[in-house]
Amino acid sequence: MGQEAECRMRLGDRRLNGKAYLETDHLLFRGEERVKVALKDLRGVNAKDGVLTLQFPGGPAELELGKTAEKWAAKILRPPSRADKLGIKPGKKVRLVGEFEPEFHEDLRECAIVSRGAELVFYAAERREDLDQAARLASGLPSGGALWIVYPKGVAEIREVEVIEAGRAAGLKDVKVARFSEKRTALKFVR
Repeated sequence: MGQEAECRMRLGDRRLNGKAYLETDHLLFRGEERVKVALKDLRGVNAKDGVLTLQFPGGPAELELGKTAEKWAAKILRPPSRADKLGIKPGKKVRLVGEFEPEFHEDLRECAIVSRGAELVFYAAERREDLDQAARLASGLPSGGALWIVYPKGVAEIREVEVIEAGRAAGLKDVKVARFSEKRTALKFVR
């Protein structure tokens, strides 16, 4: 989700100043203390009068987020799907290049049309050498189209900076990063 906000947090009898980060699977507070709450451990989520209240083992915690509180509560209670994060809307034409998890194929079956003349191209790059294909894939993008390069997280074979360089060398601009899966990250490129 990648949301962040300066805020105050009340945890037990302590009031802490810092920054809160809402991620896909956890909420992290960094300040006078560091507090990490796994979203799967939440027993209750409520937003009222600009305060996000989280019920969890070791809690509750109250984060003074202002008008952001309601937005964060909605994202926690109804997290966006992978298709939402990647801009795959019903009827959208997509193209897959490379090997993808069966779960991603299932996501596409539910809402997208897999087609060669696609608006969104997803390219699975496993090694640095695979990035040589970025220019060829970019040349086939329609106006308003996007290339998502999907690559492994935290491995020496391919790093984010190399993915960005390959996209830029292909004449594209990197505009978004998204968690694709537990083991993969996706970078979106447009003209």
